[in-house]
Amino acid sequence: MVVDATVRRPWVLTAILAAIVYCAVGVVFQGPFAWRLAAWLVSAVAYAVHLADEHFRLRNSPRIAALHAAAAVALGIFGLALAATLHRAFSAVSGADFWRYAIALVAWPILTALPAFVVGLIISSVIARFETNA
Repeated sequence: MVVDATVRRPWVLTAILAAIVYCAVGVVFQGPFAWRLAAWLVSAVAYAVHLADEHFRLRNSPRIAALHAAAAVALGIFGLALAATLHRAFSAVSGADFWRYAIALVAWPILTALPAFVVGLIISSVIARFETNA
């Protein structure tokens, strides 16, 4: 029996879409503090929508929903680190050493995915708890 990958794993497409949003927000919203604040707000909304989709549409457990959301965050921040690395590689003027960008390719996804998982687990667990009590 052949099962279509989009039917079996619809969360992957959602995670990739969320990762693209996170990466695009990081690239587009550069500059002064107000722009960075807007980037955080847009990213928080995308994160909340992703968690809601995991819980209400896909009916995943809080642990799985948090894991999928954290994967999207890690993939998005990896894309942002990759964009920064490519910018550094092709930029004539940059003060940082190139090896720091290589470390960022590994460190940024880890440093953002762990808190994203914990926060997602807490939020999803609270939603699931209130839903069962209602």
